Amino acid sequence: MFTGIIQAEGKIRKIEVQSGDWRVTIGTGKLPIADVQIGDSIAANGICLTAIELGADYYVADVSAETLKVTTAQRWQVGYLVNLEKALRLQDRLGGHLVSGHVDGVGVVKGIAQEARSWRYQIQAPDALCKYIAAKGSICVNGISLTVNSVHDCQFDINIVPHTRQETTIKTLEVGSEVNLEVDLLARYLERMLQAEGSTGAKQPAITEDFLAQHGYN
Repeated sequence: MFTGIIQAEGKIRKIEVQSGDWRVTIGTGKLPIADVQIGDSIAANGICLTAIELGADYYVADVSAETLKVTTAQRWQVGYLVNLEKALRLQDRLGGHLVSGHVDGVGVVKGIAQEARSWRYQIQAPDALCKYIAAKGSICVNGISLTVNSVHDCQFDINIVPHTRQETTIKTLEVGSEVNLEVDLLARYLERMLQAEGSTGAKQPAITEDFLAQHGYN
């Protein structure tokens, strides 16, 4: 699990194509990895990758054919910058929101505009993800935990403060850039709960504060 609080910018150093999938070497920049062990997870642009080899300032991970198919990893090249975050420890602060590192789909940047000292990004989400995106809810964009400002059909806006723009790769995005999206886990689980109750043939209850409390969301 991750929090969506980016710890460093990394860089793709090497890509080896192996029977349809990739083995990638990622430079970790200022990310301290002395406490990382083989088998630990480090998210790169929101993609949970398992370290299979470690160096003083890099890690090596396999990227499956499925991951290449459903994420922007297929666009990676040597020199490509990625957002990095080590896996969450139980004693860590949860500064963002719970993120699994399992990308739900790829969005496209539709607009970028500066507002005072911040920047507003407009992102088009795939149709299948629209129902999970809510105004003032959380969403993970290239591994960054962000708050949804507004939603119009499948397009949503996010506000990027100067620190986030400076410390992450979001500053490299342009109109037309593709981004990895992971929707809020709570929305996923809530949908599954409703589906399970609906499969009994009983009328599905309205989603109220009492309903959420009964199901552990309090």
